[in-house]
Amino acid sequence: MKRRSGLCLLFLLAGAMLTAQQTKISLEDIWGGTFRTEGLEVLRSMKDGQHYTILHTDRANGLSSIDKYEYSTQQKVATVLQTNAAKGIPAFSSYQFSDDESQVLLATEVEAIYRRSRLGIYYVYNLTSGELQQISENKIQEPTLSPNGDRVAYVYENNLFVLELSSGRLSQITTDGRRNAVINGVTDWVYEEEFGFVRAFQWNADGSKIAFLRFDESDVPEFSMDVYGSELYPMPYTFKYPKAGEANAVVSLHMYDLTSGQTRQVSLGDPYYVPRIKWMHHPDHLSVQALNRHQDSLTLYQVDAATLQAQTLLTETDAAYVDVTDNLTFLPDDRFIWTSEKDGYNHIYLHGADGRQLRQLTSGPWEVTEYYGYDPGSKRIFYQATEEGSILRDVYSITERGKGKKRLSAGEGTHQAAFSADFSYFINTFSSVDTPPVYTLHKASDGSQVKELQNNQALLATLSAYQMSPKEFSTIEVNGHALNMYMIKPPHFDPAKKYPLLMFQYSGPGSQQVANSWHGSNDYWHQLLAAEGIVIACVDGRGTGLKGREFKKMTQRELGKYEVEDQIASARQLSELPYIDTARTGIWGWSYGGFMASNCILKGNDTFEMAIAVAPVTSWRFYDTIYTERYMQTPQENPNGYDLNSPLNFADRLQGKFLLVHGSADDNVHVQNSMRLVEALVQQNKAFDWAIYPDKNHGIYGGNTRLQLFTKMTRFVLENL
Repeated sequence: MKRRSGLCLLFLLAGAMLTAQQTKISLEDIWGGTFRTEGLEVLRSMKDGQHYTILHTDRANGLSSIDKYEYSTQQKVATVLQTNAAKGIPAFSSYQFSDDESQVLLATEVEAIYRRSRLGIYYVYNLTSGELQQISENKIQEPTLSPNGDRVAYVYENNLFVLELSSGRLSQITTDGRRNAVINGVTDWVYEEEFGFVRAFQWNADGSKIAFLRFDESDVPEFSMDVYGSELYPMPYTFKYPKAGEANAVVSLHMYDLTSGQTRQVSLGDPYYVPRIKWMHHPDHLSVQALNRHQDSLTLYQVDAATLQAQTLLTETDAAYVDVTDNLTFLPDDRFIWTSEKDGYNHIYLHGADGRQLRQLTSGPWEVTEYYGYDPGSKRIFYQATEEGSILRDVYSITERGKGKKRLSAGEGTHQAAFSADFSYFINTFSSVDTPPVYTLHKASDGSQVKELQNNQALLATLSAYQMSPKEFSTIEVNGHALNMYMIKPPHFDPAKKYPLLMFQYSGPGSQQVANSWHGSNDYWHQLLAAEGIVIACVDGRGTGLKGREFKKMTQRELGKYEVEDQIASARQLSELPYIDTARTGIWGWSYGGFMASNCILKGNDTFEMAIAVAPVTSWRFYDTIYTERYMQTPQENPNGYDLNSPLNFADRLQGKFLLVHGSADDNVHVQNSMRLVEALVQQNKAFDWAIYPDKNHGIYGGNTRLQLFTKMTRFVLENL
């Protein structure tokens, strides 16, 4: 027995020495780039499908180049364009080819407005003549070449303009644009944030017409926030932000004819939202998607540009809401591809040019998660789906008859494809919890690999010197559902010990945190905490995505009810594990996850001893119309849904340790949310910690901001869990 004990001691000492040789992850590692993955430069397939271009930039020397490569060999075959001071070609940060690839639109001096919108100085370079032409001396938005490349349309100060390149003649299409009043050709704040697009004008197929949206936001309430900056006085920044139940911009559709110079309004029966417009192949046919305010009825129209008459192609309804996507694809004969959840899962459908459904192309108890496109040559549709499991992604193709389905990816994890223009090749990005991104070239016909382009073996070598615990996937039975979960245990985990538990979640509608893919920054932070002896768990509760319509939409009109119940129940169940210390349970999250963390420590005050809420919504009454009303309807229609799930109304229940964090310049989830929660807690005489980051938006980043924030969060966790 003594000899055996000595042997065990020897093994324990050896294990301790091994651990000592491994470095603990530090916050400086996470935010200093130690674990940064290498990726491919953003590539753009050329029309022939056999070549692609990549933008290379040398910021230190102010140089840019567009280089052309061959898919099959991956060899560079030409430099299409490069910075040339003698020719006046400036350094540029992005580019866009004309349809015939004879001209290139170049972006310089770009500055952000909101999440997706940008201002910049733009040029058009003619690859045939070598002529460079500046579009405007002003910083403009969304310049877009016409299909034949002879004109550029753009937006300046909320008005739409068209520049004829050959003559330099500039036509102003609208004149009523005015900040915080009327917008032509680009979206307002809430459309940009929630419908995910900025450019609200489209050229038709032959470049003879432009369809555009006009937003009259005169009656939309205005939000103001101070920008503190470095001057003597802060600067108030105001913008139109429709909060739940308030007035939205009045949107209208207009058609500009370049030949006549006339603009006419298209009547669609006063739709509340117009989240998408897209020209069909026929130059006189425009497709328009229109939504009612509840977003539970979407109509797809075909508008005849000659008569301005609109006919209904299809109507999609749902008892909860209808998702708006970019999947609508018109085939050469204007039949079209559409995705829908109407059979209970998101799948692909083929419709005739008249709108009638021809057939359902995919089906089964799994989700199509991304639609890649249609190849008219092989008559195949390409897409990504969860057929192998809800935490996995694979790439598939299927014929337009719904036959001959092929799985084009191999290996358990997450596969993401980028196809060449003619769908002869695709570049696959694969990662898993054990494999950092690997980039490979494949034939689209059968998925066979042509060659590996890049991997991250160097990162794996770097990580081998650090303490890393495996992320263990499983499910947990909670409230009648098998919920996806992962857990990270401390290195050299001892099931006989008691460990504190920290739960992480986001929980928003249709979201997913439990996925078999490579690590993000939060994962490395969780590894740091695990190395300090904390068990990390993440549970995707009811309302999250990729497990069917019913699971995703059961939280309708009750955001923060079932999701909170699931997190509390999961924490209680996990606390029953013999190695979890029941008296030390925490939870954290950002944005929707911050809303959840706040609710959990208040409503689950007998379960959670600690919580961190970063940039949380604290009342859905404070958030924007499109997102909030999609799930909650208006506060006037559903007051209990808003108030019974708001942390503001449960401040008296705070018992544990609570850290509240927000950026003062958050244009998305306004700092008002946290200020109201602070006031509610103060009036209940509750002790809590909080931090406001001056002039930081919803991401709370810039300089050392993230490092300082996570230093604060780490200290808070270690001191209070």
